[in-house]
Amino acid sequence: MSSQTGLQSDPLRSARQNSSGATQSSSSRHPGDGSAFEATFRDPAGQLQLTATHALRRIYPRALEETRAFLASPLRKALERSGDLIATEIVQGPDLSAQALSAQAGELWLRHPRIDPISYPWEWTTAQWRAAAELTLRLAGQAIGAGWTLKDATPLNILFNGARPVLVDVLSFERRDPHSSVWLAYGQFVRTFLLPLVAEKLLSWPLQATLFARDGYEPRTIYDALGPLQRLNPSLLDVVTLATLFEEGSGKGGKPKAQRKPSNTDPELAAHILHKRIARLEKQIAGAARAETNSRWSGYQQAAAHYRPADTEEKKRFVAAALDRCHPTRVLDIGANTGTYSLLAAEAGAEVVALDNDAAAIEALWRTAFKQNKPITALVANIARPTPAAGWRNREQLSLLDRLTEPDRLTGKFDLVLMLAVIHHLILREQLPLAHIAGLCATLTRRWLVLEWVPPADPMFQEWLRGRDDLYGSLSEDDLHQAFAPFFHVADRIELGNHRVLFLLERNQVFESDAAASPNALSQNEGTSPS
Repeated sequence: MSSQTGLQSDPLRSARQNSSGATQSSSSRHPGDGSAFEATFRDPAGQLQLTATHALRRIYPRALEETRAFLASPLRKALERSGDLIATEIVQGPDLSAQALSAQAGELWLRHPRIDPISYPWEWTTAQWRAAAELTLRLAGQAIGAGWTLKDATPLNILFNGARPVLVDVLSFERRDPHSSVWLAYGQFVRTFLLPLVAEKLLSWPLQATLFARDGYEPRTIYDALGPLQRLNPSLLDVVTLATLFEEGSGKGGKPKAQRKPSNTDPELAAHILHKRIARLEKQIAGAARAETNSRWSGYQQAAAHYRPADTEEKKRFVAAALDRCHPTRVLDIGANTGTYSLLAAEAGAEVVALDNDAAAIEALWRTAFKQNKPITALVANIARPTPAAGWRNREQLSLLDRLTEPDRLTGKFDLVLMLAVIHHLILREQLPLAHIAGLCATLTRRWLVLEWVPPADPMFQEWLRGRDDLYGSLSEDDLHQAFAPFFHVADRIELGNHRVLFLLERNQVFESDAAASPNALSQNEGTSPS
């Protein structure tokens, strides 16, 4: 069983600072505590705690010998060097005391660098999903010759470190029986990696729907939804059609399944069979992954008639100047589209989290970031309808906003937030008041906000206005100032030739916490001007 459930829980909510600055795991609290997160509660091999910079993994006695053997293996060293496996070090002696950790007899503590933000499979594009699947198969194939096997093969064991997928669960490896030609994680890989891609391509089921299917899709579910000819597709015959028919056949006789007997297969033949099975899965993943697609928004930058080339260049210069002035180390790009400004931020030295609810646009950004090895984490997400908390009692996976903000939810993890050509979508499509948008921005940035104001006369504003002139037709820049004044002051401003206005806003020195907690109070609280 995977221990990744814990790493997919919130690193700040599952780790509490004690008076000496050390961390305490929420999973050690009583399971009935309504405020605790159930980190790694499914895993019999270990427990995870997270700090601001590291993931600390407790290994129980039952898994100690296997874990030590894997950590000492050439395979582990090779996978860490390649960047495919999260780095691991043993915590002992003074380090244990410094972290306020205690190792019981037969236990071991491991330390990994923390990947932040955590991304979940239902926030990935098709290309990211395929990259995670191919990584898993590559690791499984490398493990065979080294005498190991992956006992878990689920997307929940993969995180994206920037644009690159990384396996983060070292407990997924166990020693392989050299005579066995069976990969025990095969069924899990098919359910959680392959069949969601099949469902997206052939049935138009979005990958985001896997939020509601922790263990993926059963072959029967896909079989029932496919047409008769699709069921005979050679690439699906074994994983969907035959799997379903065999399941039906095994259920009719009422006989218990025979217990698996030890394998006597020649080791060389067993390894060959395993490699062939993995090679077939690689072909099936490649065939099931939907080809690169286009959407209205993935071509927005090139087709935007309301932007003249001079406006576009001036906008880029403004953003570049803001990045040079603010020197952010972490940037959040809301409505990133294909990533023009995310890439600018990355080139300026920032780590970037890019959000957009258009999967085709975000996929184009991810492909570029991956090819150029840029520190950009691209997520399919809508800031107005953020990914909810999920899992057992809503405690296994954190909501998007919990992952983007500090535990007090009053400030974000980002030095600078980009919100370019987004605000009119929030106003007109999501019907969000300006005061609420301002409050959200204040909880996402530590200091800086680059905002693009789109006036009602703008063609895109008019497109989404849809006859609601009495509600939104008279909105002005003054309304924007009034809504944002409790939280921000203007550090720079420029009006483009198309009359859109770019702002560099800086958070006020004093931030009224009650204003963030109560949207109704936003217009009543006044910010404190900087000295």
